[in-house]
Amino acid sequence: MGVDPKLLEILVCPLTKGPLRYDATREELISEQAGLAYPIRDGIPIMLIDEARKLDDPPRVSGGATGPSST
Repeated sequence: MGVDPKLLEILVCPLTKGPLRYDATREELISEQAGLAYPIRDGIPIMLIDEARKLDDPPRVSGGATGPSST
């Protein structure tokens, strides 16, 4: 699906106000300055710091828990 290049020009990282880079493979917007990756869900960038993953963390899998259950 991709991100509209004009949208990418105006979007900035909500934490640093710096530029974002589009990662088509992972469907994320990357903020190198903040070390965060903002997910794109159904073509909509989720620009919430709480929803971003740290670049050194593995990508989140949508739709449920990814780790072992503790119950």
